[in-house]
Amino acid sequence: MNNVRPRLTLMSEEQIQEAHRNVLKVLSETGVRVDSPSVLRMLELKLGLKSQERVVKFPPEVVEEAIKSAPKTIDVYDRRGRQTLKLGEDRLRFGVGVTALFYQNPVDETPDLFKRENFRDLVRLGSALKHYDVISTVGIVRDVKEEFGDMVGSLEHIANTTRPLVLLVSDEERFPDVLDMFEHLHGRQVGDKPFVIPYFNPVSPLVMNAGTADKMKVAIERGLPVIFSNYSMAGASTPLTPAGTLTLLMAELLAGLVISQTVKKGAPILLGMLPVYFDMRTMLNFYDPQSVLISVACSEMMKHYGIPHCSTSGSGTGWGMDLIAADTYWMNTLALLLSHGHLAPFIGDSLGSKSISPTTFVHCHEIIEQALRLHDGFQLDDANSAVDEIFKVGPGKSFLSQPSTLKNYKSGYYVSGVYPRYSMEKWIEAGQPTARAVLRQKTQDLLASAPAPQDYDELIAKGEEFIRRRFHDIL
Repeated sequence: MNNVRPRLTLMSEEQIQEAHRNVLKVLSETGVRVDSPSVLRMLELKLGLKSQERVVKFPPEVVEEAIKSAPKTIDVYDRRGRQTLKLGEDRLRFGVGVTALFYQNPVDETPDLFKRENFRDLVRLGSALKHYDVISTVGIVRDVKEEFGDMVGSLEHIANTTRPLVLLVSDEERFPDVLDMFEHLHGRQVGDKPFVIPYFNPVSPLVMNAGTADKMKVAIERGLPVIFSNYSMAGASTPLTPAGTLTLLMAELLAGLVISQTVKKGAPILLGMLPVYFDMRTMLNFYDPQSVLISVACSEMMKHYGIPHCSTSGSGTGWGMDLIAADTYWMNTLALLLSHGHLAPFIGDSLGSKSISPTTFVHCHEIIEQALRLHDGFQLDDANSAVDEIFKVGPGKSFLSQPSTLKNYKSGYYVSGVYPRYSMEKWIEAGQPTARAVLRQKTQDLLASAPAPQDYDELIAKGEEFIRRRFHDIL
């Protein structure tokens, strides 16, 4: 098949090697601070290293060995045990979610406290849209007792979809409890045909915080693949230059890789970064076009290492689903699709990631649909070039009844599932709707019709009973 397909290349091989040398220099000469006593002891004993004031310096050979031992691909399953993804050799895949504190309703996008019902509705909505391959934690439930927020949210997470889950647990002490609940509901070990990918962050600059290190160790020991991703505020927690941000964040990622492979050689892991800028005038963080470039550079480094890459999702920008958010999502989605990303798990949040909006789920699904058409390119061969058909029709005639038209008229061009193609007359007849009004109505319709899995009631009942027994309390 002669496929014409666009590609985006950022760094030359020489530049990749230079970036790698810089990262090794940081790890061997500056090192990272490891705040978990048990993980620090493990690194010292297994790797023969010495720490000073919890700072460990990794020699280049230790880092190179960790790179070699990490799997090049990761098999991911759905809750039913069917393999759905092979991260590392497939194209970029997408997911919805973020640990939002507020929910923006699809009627007017006014922020309100994130509730349990919002978790349920957003998981079902994401699952109803075909281009979202994983469903990430979509918020922090705030209408139950605080100590139960992670448990209740994670219960709604697993009960409302059969798709793979990217799991974020805000309370470090609840992480093992959530995995225990999943095993209780699932009926087998979570590491058996894993459908859960826990997500962890270090603390920039160069701190492997205790919660992250300990939770990562627990997940790996249970046989789960993990995402290790960091978050910069360029000019505050990382250098302001793109190259400086890339160097520091890559050093943190490879330190996380060393920890993962020390816990268990061959542990599956995705590495990635969220390179955000920090505006010292407004004290706000935001995505910049160079954020996308840094993420693309990270994807190229991961391709060089042979490690699956967790991409940025273009999230956090905008005030709901508006032009600001659409610009960033378009730029991020297309750039990472045309490079070497494998998973972009956090679509849907806005207002600095404090809120999440279902209208963003729906509009970004449209962006992904169109960006995939660009990514997939087109076939350039004898049949598709239609030279014989052009000869047959000749000058001044129509191709309406020709084989290429009859075969492709339903799929040969993009048709939106949200926005009608109105002529001016039809648009006036429809009351001159704004695109945002059409999006909000479509989102409301999708939320109302998004189905629950058949075992939803059973899982909710079993999960609530598990929480009651585990914590000796009533929700």
